[in-house]
Amino acid sequence: MAVEKWIFPLISVSFVSLVLFLSAISGFTASSIFPSRPPGATLVQHGPRCPPAFGYYISGGRGDGRRMLRLLLAVYHPRNSYLLDLSHDAPESERAALASAVKLRVPAIRAFGNVDVVGKAGAMTYMGSSSLAATLHAAAVLLRLEKGWDWFVTLSAGDYPLITQDDLIHVFSSVPRGLNFIDHTSDLGWKESQRVQPIIVDAGIYLAKRSHYFQASEKRKTPESFKFFTGSPWVILSRTFIEYCIVGWDNLPRTLLLYFTNVLLSQEGYFHSLVCNSPEFQNTTVNNDLRYMEWDDPPQMDPHFLQMPHFENMIGSALPFARKFQEDDPILDKIDMDILSRSYHRVTPGAWCSTRSGWRSDPCSQWQNINTVRPTPQAEKFRALIQRLLAERKAGLKSCIV
Repeated sequence: MAVEKWIFPLISVSFVSLVLFLSAISGFTASSIFPSRPPGATLVQHGPRCPPAFGYYISGGRGDGRRMLRLLLAVYHPRNSYLLDLSHDAPESERAALASAVKLRVPAIRAFGNVDVVGKAGAMTYMGSSSLAATLHAAAVLLRLEKGWDWFVTLSAGDYPLITQDDLIHVFSSVPRGLNFIDHTSDLGWKESQRVQPIIVDAGIYLAKRSHYFQASEKRKTPESFKFFTGSPWVILSRTFIEYCIVGWDNLPRTLLLYFTNVLLSQEGYFHSLVCNSPEFQNTTVNNDLRYMEWDDPPQMDPHFLQMPHFENMIGSALPFARKFQEDDPILDKIDMDILSRSYHRVTPGAWCSTRSGWRSDPCSQWQNINTVRPTPQAEKFRALIQRLLAERKAGLKSCIV
């Protein structure tokens, strides 16, 4: 009886947290740096016959503003859209400094107006569902801000690119735009008892300035009405699937959201379970998150920090992104110099940049045709990787296998 008395208020709080969760992802709280659509935006061409574009969601916490700015400069391209989100534990001064730096540092960003910073930030409890709420909110904001992007990319302040945006756009030009790159499996193993069955309540959803969670003493059964899939929280999702998640035309997105509100590490299961349980999207998955990471064996909660000894293996992987990096680690400078040809405090140059590079001149301070790309030799390695992954998908390997 004592347990029942305790569980009831927990479920009540869970219901309230769900209501707040849904309200958190429905509001538009991005603070636009630009009061109106800049004239440069009209130069961008979107559509099935044009190169693809990406909607980047870059998230971070207190003290991550500088890292997020560096990451933005490394992955910037006028064709893409970007939303930067510092969680609510970051002071307003850091959020304002990030927005100011974004606006003032890069002429192209001022001209194209394709970078925004979330003004009213929410919680991002790593173990709870508030991080999922923040991601869904970001997806909704990017859908509202820009109609042209084709894939939604999630990055954190600890991530960094291993190829240029010209390379990424070039290779993805031959990828069907309905595909979803998401690492997933239904082989739960130890996660079934330690991740799937525990019941939690994320305090960050209903308590101000909190980022912890409560766990019930009781567990619930593994779902039977849908198949539970889990995997990497870092995803590259198609626009059509993101639209389904936000304004889904059947009830599956909301049904799963009800369940995942009280799941540990819900970002490691929500999108995975949704895409693999949806008849319309279960054949659109590529079982890879396109991130390079170094793990213990067996894997621990987080991957190793990447450093100089990892460089050759990292580049040899042909993957477009890697994590995790410590702030200003020398390996980031090596990536900038050897892979991205990027100078400090400047964006990664591409075919869209029209000024000759020099010690004092920014090659991207002026631009030409932003709808063309110039791939580097690294693009061929990435193309070979993508072709192999698409061949595995076509053969029915590793995709939403039950």
